[in-house]
Amino acid sequence: MINKIDHVGIAVRSIDNALKLYTEVLGLKVESIEVSEEQKVKTAIMRLGESKIELLESTDPAGPVAKHIERKGEGLHHLAFEVDDIEAALRSLAEKGVPVVDAEPRAGVEASRIAFLHPRGARALLELVEHGKAVAQNKPLL
Repeated sequence: MINKIDHVGIAVRSIDNALKLYTEVLGLKVESIEVSEEQKVKTAIMRLGESKIELLESTDPAGPVAKHIERKGEGLHHLAFEVDDIEAALRSLAEKGVPVVDAEPRAGVEASRIAFLHPRGARALLELVEHGKAVAQNKPLL
């Protein structure tokens, strides 16, 4: 069901400020920056081997990332796993009683489809990502 770790999501107050560490100090290169209006977030993606780091900045003070930062501060937000068939993965998890945030996939960044698993089941917020089947509904900035 799971192919690999797709990315690690890190909640930040400011992508511009956070990028100084990741690009200038750690030497990573920004692959893309997108705004997802549906998720109320701006993302910056940096590839690291087969996986990526995704910085998440809220575009709305009432958005989920802003609420996360308010409760827990900046830092690790979620771990994302790549899957080939997100619907099959969600069905399998439902059959096993795993609580989900998203019963149906939604549009993600980089023209992907995503669904989140509830932290009460996994002890962390987990995301499933299926690449290549969705038309991006987000606004690429870079």
